[in-house]
Amino acid sequence: MQRDVVITGIGLASSLGEGIETHAAALAGNTAPVVDTASFAPYPVHPLKALELDRQIPKKSDQRQMEPWQRLGVYAAGLALDGAGLKEDAEAKSVLQVIVAAGGGERDHAVDGAILTGLRGANAPGSFLNERLMGDLRPTLFLAQLSNLLAGNIGIVHGITGASRTFMGEEQAGVDAIRTAHARIASGQAEVMLVGGSYNAERRDMLLLFELGGYLRKGDFAPVFDRDDAPGLIAGSASAFLVLESAERAAARGARAHARLDRVVATRSKRQPGTVETTLRSLLADLGTVSPGALAISAAAGVARITAEEAAAIATLPQARRIATGDLVGHAVEAAFPVSVALAAAALSTGQAQEAVVTGAGHWRGEGVAHLVKA
Repeated sequence: MQRDVVITGIGLASSLGEGIETHAAALAGNTAPVVDTASFAPYPVHPLKALELDRQIPKKSDQRQMEPWQRLGVYAAGLALDGAGLKEDAEAKSVLQVIVAAGGGERDHAVDGAILTGLRGANAPGSFLNERLMGDLRPTLFLAQLSNLLAGNIGIVHGITGASRTFMGEEQAGVDAIRTAHARIASGQAEVMLVGGSYNAERRDMLLLFELGGYLRKGDFAPVFDRDDAPGLIAGSASAFLVLESAERAAARGARAHARLDRVVATRSKRQPGTVETTLRSLLADLGTVSPGALAISAAAGVARITAEEAAAIATLPQARRIATGDLVGHAVEAAFPVSVALAAAALSTGQAQEAVVTGAGHWRGEGVAHLVKA
């Protein structure tokens, strides 16, 4: 069985704001990117635009017990449910399945800083570290860091009682979340799914980790594919959730389909020079014929060599108009591919294109491609 899968709900929130119209305007070139070059200097960041959390998370107690990335994800999930007309449909939410792409939780920076400072003068660093970790870290911190809490909070806040799954693993988590949700509906294993990811870029711990790997850009903003002088990713706080449905179910309830999600394919190359381009070319070939002038949206990270190879693969598409998601909202790691698919669906929904291809090569590993057409 291979059924058509359509996108009936789009929830987007980023440094640009929220909603389909806001992000469609950016796709059309009518909005400049929002970049903060001072708060985390020398690393530029796309900061999240303030959200009216009460609109999607009405209980203050729920807001307080979540970390920023969880609040952002729950908010975007609510936007998608609203857009699909499912927010108040208890029957639909009882069968709605949730797939989340997520990373680890957020750190207590004050405690981390104190421990690192103390380690410098400790006579027995190992013993000192164990003692401080056991004494200084509150037990609830470990619970807050569980990646599947985002799926749990989405279920609690929005009243979803169907099954949920959480994928971890940088950008590839987002690719596989979309791929799995699509495959389950296309094969008849599910009728409706809520899938997406969320990322808080305004975290010194994550910026430190990326910098230790040599992945961050320093200095001013530059477009993703024009960072030859100082390659590197510019992180962005963003979240995207999509409601995917079988075309039959969507038609039966009279739901508007923003786009049809035709294919999602993924793999993981060994990342030798040239392998990313070869791999993405192969994945693009798996899509079949792509129409001239199709919109190409790239979730490229902006890191050296990898992004150049992704650009070379995109160039093989016939007359494609290319847009880098990172130019609009920054790189959202686990959420990068869901955000890019959501942008593609928004472009199709607002008449900016009839067909779109989404590509994404992770900063360290994992490659994916999606194909969408106007519904």
